[in-house]
Amino acid sequence: MRIRTKAANPLSPLCTKLRSRIGAEKVVDDPTELETYACDGLAQYRVQPGLVVLADDADDVQAAVQECVAAEIPFVARGSGTGLSGGALPRADGVLIVAARMRGIKTIDPDDVCAVVEPGVINLDVSRAAAPHGLHYAPDPSSQQICSIGGNVAENSGGAHCLKYGFTTNHVTGVELVTPDGGRLRIGGRAAEYPGYDLLGAYVGSEGTLGITTEVTVRLTRDPEDVRTLLAAFETIDEAGAAVSAVIGAGVVPAAIEMMDALAIEAAEVAVGCGYPEGAGAVLLVEIDGPATEVQHTFEEVQRHCAESGAFEVRVAKDDTERALLWRGRKSAFAAVGRISPNYIIQDGVIPRTTLPEVLHAMTELASSAGVRVANVFHAGDGNLHPLVLFDAAVEGEEERAEEVSGAILDLCIEHGGSITGEHGVGVDKAKHMPKMFTADDLDTMQRVRCAFDPAGLANPGKVFPTPRMCGEVPRVHSADEARNDRRADEATPNGAEVF
Repeated sequence: MRIRTKAANPLSPLCTKLRSRIGAEKVVDDPTELETYACDGLAQYRVQPGLVVLADDADDVQAAVQECVAAEIPFVARGSGTGLSGGALPRADGVLIVAARMRGIKTIDPDDVCAVVEPGVINLDVSRAAAPHGLHYAPDPSSQQICSIGGNVAENSGGAHCLKYGFTTNHVTGVELVTPDGGRLRIGGRAAEYPGYDLLGAYVGSEGTLGITTEVTVRLTRDPEDVRTLLAAFETIDEAGAAVSAVIGAGVVPAAIEMMDALAIEAAEVAVGCGYPEGAGAVLLVEIDGPATEVQHTFEEVQRHCAESGAFEVRVAKDDTERALLWRGRKSAFAAVGRISPNYIIQDGVIPRTTLPEVLHAMTELASSAGVRVANVFHAGDGNLHPLVLFDAAVEGEEERAEEVSGAILDLCIEHGGSITGEHGVGVDKAKHMPKMFTADDLDTMQRVRCAFDPAGLANPGKVFPTPRMCGEVPRVHSADEARNDRRADEATPNGAEVF
């Protein structure tokens, strides 16, 4: 379902004030241009924003928030728009504040081993700027060439190397933010730890509900002495899963262990010609880094476990060029699926590693009974699944079946002691699943934290928590959230918008 605002924009008075305060060229109200921002990476949800602010700096962000607060208008923050949970889904009755232009790398400090960057800085650009100092930024989402640091902070993004190095929260030591009431606040700084309540821990991963990031201090990581990468091909996913269990069970902590099944491999071959071994039912991509002597020993151990688990071919990268080729298929996997399916849903869940074969078999049965296909790409080392449910929206009923399978996969994760998200966030897509993991008291306690930051409920309302669970929104905002969380409904459209 797509939503388009009517010709008369009720936010015109706010638009006039914003243009007067920060510049006319930074405020977008043209319907055609607004449609560009109607969704993030989760394209199943589309809402045309009432207004868009293209912020150049923290002052622009603060001014936009202050004007929204004065007018009691909800606002949503957006970076590069690569999120996969609908966390940056805009409001038809609100303002989308875009930080993509804020791409300044203020400091690369090799002595303190940190960097200070603006929220629109692209993830990979931090590592490029730090490279001359023998440093890099460890969190590496598959979208690292286009995703922004501010969005990574909002969603607590992970990546292939999170098994060893941790998620965004483990690498952020400080943030500057515009609070939901329009103030400016710093949390943390360059030190590793600060006394008192861990507000930084609460803020990272809060998905824009506690404020809008305007500056981030990140911890950099020294480049390892040696890096070894291999690709192991197996006839079945069970064999690949056994190899993962054997490696982790032996006490080995690789920098990354990634798995792709046959359907994901097929998509990657069509898209980028990665040249993975023919006939593979699954491949593992394993990377070891650290001191050269230790890496050599550990790498040999990993090779042995793969062979003993049934790998019929093992390829070892001889240099950085070959390493990049091995990673190419995995890094392109999400986008590559578009080559074999007109539509797909990217899911994100977590399970204990030991339950991997059981859950994957159950997923296959779910997909088969629903008449859809599922391609699996995931961080096997920490059990973070990324099943891609394929469908053709032009076939009547197929999208609905795909959505049912997608939700059932999250149920499987919960049933096996896992979680409904590992790194993509909750956003609008998974909010309805939160009560499956948490009691009403749990959710109310979490909401109290949000209300302490945002008592008016204007900062990214309707995300993370299932409605009704708000902080004082006026009824029109509340009803819009309820309607938008159920995009399948054909009732009257929220916020003065029309469906087509």
